[in-house]
Amino acid sequence: MNTAELLVQCLESEGVEYIFGLPGEENIQLLEAIRHSSIQFITTRHEQGAAFMADVYGRLTGKAGVCLSTLGPGATNLMTGVADANLDCAPLVAITGQVGTDRMYAGSHQYLDLVAMFAPVTKWSTQIVRPGNTPEIVRKAFRIAQSEKSGAVHIDLPENVAAMEVEGKPIPLRPNTMTDPAPKSIRQAAEVISRAENPLILVGNGVIRARASKALTLFATELNIPVANTFMGKGVIPYKHPLALWAVGLQQRDYINCGFDKADLVIAVGYDLVEYSPKKWNPEGNIPIIHIAELAAEVDSSYIPEVEVLGDISEALNQILLHANRKEKADPYALGLRDEIRADYERYAEDQGFPIKPQKLIYDLRSVMGRKDIVISDVGAHKMWMARHYHCDHPNTCLISNGFAAMGIAIPGAIAAKMVHPDRKVVAVTGDGGFMMNMQELETATRVGTPFVTLIFNDGGYGLIEWKQNIKFNQSTFVKFNNPDFVKLAESMGLIGYRISAVDELIPTLKIALDQSVPTIIDCPVDYRENMLFTQWAGELNCYI
Repeated sequence: MNTAELLVQCLESEGVEYIFGLPGEENIQLLEAIRHSSIQFITTRHEQGAAFMADVYGRLTGKAGVCLSTLGPGATNLMTGVADANLDCAPLVAITGQVGTDRMYAGSHQYLDLVAMFAPVTKWSTQIVRPGNTPEIVRKAFRIAQSEKSGAVHIDLPENVAAMEVEGKPIPLRPNTMTDPAPKSIRQAAEVISRAENPLILVGNGVIRARASKALTLFATELNIPVANTFMGKGVIPYKHPLALWAVGLQQRDYINCGFDKADLVIAVGYDLVEYSPKKWNPEGNIPIIHIAELAAEVDSSYIPEVEVLGDISEALNQILLHANRKEKADPYALGLRDEIRADYERYAEDQGFPIKPQKLIYDLRSVMGRKDIVISDVGAHKMWMARHYHCDHPNTCLISNGFAAMGIAIPGAIAAKMVHPDRKVVAVTGDGGFMMNMQELETATRVGTPFVTLIFNDGGYGLIEWKQNIKFNQSTFVKFNNPDFVKLAESMGLIGYRISAVDELIPTLKIALDQSVPTIIDCPVDYRENMLFTQWAGELNCYI
C-alpha cells in the first residue's frame, strides 16, 4: 500500500462521499487510489468550482466537503473557494498535489510553497512528509475542520511521498463532546433578560451549525422576544412566526435598525462579527449584549458582552429559559416593526413593471419554492435583495455567502445542494456577472445529473458596484459589459433556456423549469433603478416612538 492509498482509506473512514476536483500530473497516485475506493470523484471544469462545491456540501451537511487540485495554478485556482468556506465557517478539507520533496529546494516547475500559501485562508495547513503520519494528519484535519468555528483545512501531498510504501490504518472516529454552559453565566443571563424592557435577539449562522433552531424558536416564543437574523442565519426561526423580524445586514438602514436603536439588550446567539459588523448596529458600543455561542466573543469595541454563555447553544437557551421571567413585561418595541416589514414585502405582489423589480422577482420565486427547497445566492446587487426579501421556514434553505462573499458560488453550490438533497428543488440565483464566472460548471451539472434552475438577474453590468458608485459619486464607471445569448448558450450545452419578456411569465416559467430533468437557465431582465430608490428611502427612514 502506498501513501495515496492510505490517505484514501482514511478519507473513507471519515465518511467522505465525494471529492470535487481536477486531475493533474502530481495527484495521479491519489486519483488512482480514489478509483478503487467507495468515494465518487466529481470532475469539475475549474478548481474554484470544485472548492465551492465542497464549501456548500460542508455547510449543508456539517461534514467536511473535500476538494482536490494539482500544484501551482491548480492550487491557486482552488484558493478562492477555500477562503470562502473558511470565512463562512463551512467545514472543508482541501488536498493539493505537489512536486516531490527532492525538487522543493530549487526553483522547480510550477512549485509554490502551498502550506504557506494556504495558511492565511485556513484553520490549519500542513504537508505529508512522512507516510506513516498520514492517518494522524487526516484525522486531525477533519477534527479541526468540523470543530467550532468550523472552516477550511489544507493537506499538501508531494508526488514522491504519495508513491512511497507505507503500513498503517485509519484512526477511529470518536464523537466530539460539547461543553455544558456554566450555571453562573446562565443565572446572570437570565437576570439581565428578565430586567430588559426592549430586548432583541440577533441570530447568526452558529445556530444553524449547532442545529439549535428549535431551541431558539422556543426560547424566543416563551420569552416574547423578537428575532432578527443575519444573512447567514436565515430560517433559524420560521419567517411567518409572529416574532420573526427577518434579515439584518444591509449596509444601509432598514426597519430593523429602528429595533436596534431602541433596544436595551441584544441577545446575540451563534453570531459571528464577520456576518454583520457590530459597528453597524451598535456604533457607540452602548447597547448591553449577551453573547451565547460555543466560543468566546471576539474583541471589538462595539461588541463587549455583559454576559457570555459558552457551550452547547441548545442547552444554554433551554437553561436560560428555565430561569428567566418576562411574564409581566409589555411587548418589546421591535415587535411593532413587523407589520411595516411585512407590508413592505407584500406591496410587490401585484407589481407589473418590466423589466421586473428585484422585489417582485424574489416574491414570485418565493411563491414557487417549497418550504424545504433550496436557493443558493451568488454575490452582487441581487444578494442584497435576496437577503431582504427571500424568507425561509427552515435553516439552510437560502444559502448566502457573507463572510468572504465570493462571486461565482451559486452554480457550483447548486450542484452540491442537489447532490446532498436530490429530492428538493434547487435554484441558483445569480447576476449576469456572477453567472459568467463559473457557468462552465453547468456542463458538470449535466454530466453528473443534477438538474436545477439558474435564475439570472440580467442588468448588463456589475450592479452592486454601480450601486455603490452611485451612492458615493452620483455616477458609475467601468461596470457595464455585453452578454451572450443565454438561451442559445444553454442549448449549446445541452440545457434548456428560457427568456422572460413580461412579468406574468416568470411564475409559469419557473414551474416548468423546475420540473425539467436537465439543468435550466432563466434569463430575466431586472430593473435595478430600485437600488437607488431604496437608498433614498433608507436615508429618509425615521423610527417612530
